Amino acid sequence: MNRFIAIIFIAGCVLITSAANTSTYEDTTINVLPYQGGEGLYEAIRQARDYRRRHVMSSVYQGLQIKEYPSARIKLTKGIYTLFEPLRIYPEDSNLSILGEPRTVLSGGMSINGWHREGKLWVVDIPDFNGRPVEFRQLWINGRKAVRARDVTNFNAMNHILSIDKQQQTIWIPKSAITRLNIDVANSPYLEMVLHQMWEVAFLRIKGIKIVGDSAAITFHSPESRLQFEHPWPSPMVQSKHDSPFYLTNSKVLLDEPGEWFEDLKTHRLYYKPRPEDDMTTATVIAPVLENIIEIEGTPERRVENVSLSNITFSYATWSRPSFHGHVPLQAGMYLIDAYKLRPKIDRVENHKLDNQGWIGRAEAAVRVGYGKNVDFSDCSFTHLGGSGIDYVLGCEGGKVERCVFNDIAINGYVSGSFSPASLETHLPYRPKDIIEVCRQQQVTSSSFSHIGEEDWGSCAIAAGYVSGIDISHNEIHDVPYTGISLGWGWNRDSVCMRDNRIHANLIYQYGQHMYDCAGIYTLGNQPGTVIDENVVRDIAHPPYVHDPEYWFYLYTDEGSSNILLKDNWTPTEKYLKNATGPNNVWINNGSGVSETIINNAGIR
Repeated sequence: MNRFIAIIFIAGCVLITSAANTSTYEDTTINVLPYQGGEGLYEAIRQARDYRRRHVMSSVYQGLQIKEYPSARIKLTKGIYTLFEPLRIYPEDSNLSILGEPRTVLSGGMSINGWHREGKLWVVDIPDFNGRPVEFRQLWINGRKAVRARDVTNFNAMNHILSIDKQQQTIWIPKSAITRLNIDVANSPYLEMVLHQMWEVAFLRIKGIKIVGDSAAITFHSPESRLQFEHPWPSPMVQSKHDSPFYLTNSKVLLDEPGEWFEDLKTHRLYYKPRPEDDMTTATVIAPVLENIIEIEGTPERRVENVSLSNITFSYATWSRPSFHGHVPLQAGMYLIDAYKLRPKIDRVENHKLDNQGWIGRAEAAVRVGYGKNVDFSDCSFTHLGGSGIDYVLGCEGGKVERCVFNDIAINGYVSGSFSPASLETHLPYRPKDIIEVCRQQQVTSSSFSHIGEEDWGSCAIAAGYVSGIDISHNEIHDVPYTGISLGWGWNRDSVCMRDNRIHANLIYQYGQHMYDCAGIYTLGNQPGTVIDENVVRDIAHPPYVHDPEYWFYLYTDEGSSNILLKDNWTPTEKYLKNATGPNNVWINNGSGVSETIINNAGIR
């Protein structure tokens, strides 16, 4: 007998009206119980798909015209649905609703049990997942994220680099940063450096450590070594008042503070130094293993249409690429695949000369949507995630994210639109031949974003790239490491596919927690008809280790920003940046003189 039960209720029967030569069907409702896993949910999706296909194909074979396609509802009883692979929704699953109850969780993680003490540490053998050993970059204990062992507890105490040798692909750091911890590649074979560089951080896997005098030379594995030393932007700071800080992570040697953990890849053992309140014999310990919890994927010819998910929590997804390839981002968490400096610079018509080339990729997200039409999420939570939250990647039309909560996310919260295809140099204008590629007419409203970019500090609460007609309204954004809302892409003022976007009545505060060259609201590129109005931006954070303590802004129109109206936005002062912008940006009544009504109206309604 199957451990998982899917109880199917057909809410009507097939009705065929021959006289009108049409066919109409009632909806079907499927109730699912979680028990010990997600098999019931997989089965429910298949049942709904087959119900729709069976009746539609039956009508086709009878020569009947489909008057209205049948819909399906899947109702999830509260509980945890642990998935062993992503839940996949195809065009055949259109007209589908998945409805959760309070405390309904779709989990991409696995539980780790059987802990025992070894001295001051708790230790457990890590079980296989789906018949294979696993490697993970995050760990949650009783719903609280544990700290991957690192050399500092307080980021204000990070060491700073001394110099960079690009020819030798080496970073020099103080000898004391290594010797005081007794670190070497023998006892720390998978050691990583997380390097702060202007508006992004890089995750670099350490290959070698060589002590010379009072300094240590650090070399790195490929491909990130080549990328780190060839790409010009963002750059680490050296020989300045604010040399780039860094921290070291992922070594048992660094496991010295309560709340830290380390995974030994050679022995498949997990070590944890407990907090006073931790009882590991009863604790719920979850490591993320899936990169995607749900994949909603259509094609340009057949999109997934009219799918809604509500009252569901998406938790415990990861993103493993940094463990295998490092992570050297360009901006907004988008990582470089190839990049180098141009000598001499390239002239561009009506644009600044171009001094670098870059090709990029994007992090995985717990929920991934491609070629979907009206794919909606309401009253959902995206939390405890090692990649991004939700990503409308390509070819999406419509789609609402409303009354959702985004919290404890490693990369970006909400992502939409292309950030240049992988094969398009990222400074070139993006003009797809088929406009269906462009994400358009989407909405993200009345949602809460906090503690986003918990690992990649250059990430944003909301990152929208080449989009058209997006509506970002009445959200509350706070405690984020960099920019609150980033809209646009491309670093040029050329005519592209962006237009008619709106950022309206959002409340943004306590941003810039780790990185500067940021703003509450930031734009790139030419986007005619775009309006940024009635937002409240205040209370920038002031970390002491940023590369330039004055280089932050409330509103920031960056390179190529054109044809944008910024009106009635409340900020304490007019600390704005208009950097290498294009024509026809209009600024009206922004600053502290905005009416009290607008101030009170910003944020979640």
